[in-house]
Amino acid sequence: MPRTLRLRQELVEQLVAHARADHPDEACGVIAGPDYATPSRFIPMVNAARSPTFYEFDSADLLRLYRDMDDRDEVPAVIYHSHTATEAYPSRTDIAYASEPDAHYVLVSTRETGNDDGPYEVRSFHIVDGVVTEDDVVVVP
Repeated sequence: MPRTLRLRQELVEQLVAHARADHPDEACGVIAGPDYATPSRFIPMVNAARSPTFYEFDSADLLRLYRDMDDRDEVPAVIYHSHTATEAYPSRTDIAYASEPDAHYVLVSTRETGNDDGPYEVRSFHIVDGVVTEDDVVVVP
């Protein structure tokens, strides 16, 4: 069943800016929040793969992130990454590695403009046991 992701405009702008800055490599990160419905703290991560077709979090960075979120009573409300040459839709690899059943998996596509201003795609998905359901995205001020 589709859910709705409410993202503040500033968070969308940060997502897109990170995706453009890391292009042609995929960007990745997390937006933490007090619960899965309230993403609020933007946390850009380094793509340890340094790849235009794949992303991975550095294991030490990821451990620090989860400890920090635990200390702040936060959850990974959004796990995001960019696609640099394809639409903002989870790849087979993205689906296989999805391990947070309650998180929103947000994809940003920079395929049309790369590092430059212009059109972009932002979409959110719920991925559980290999099943992908697209969520509605509502941008709020």
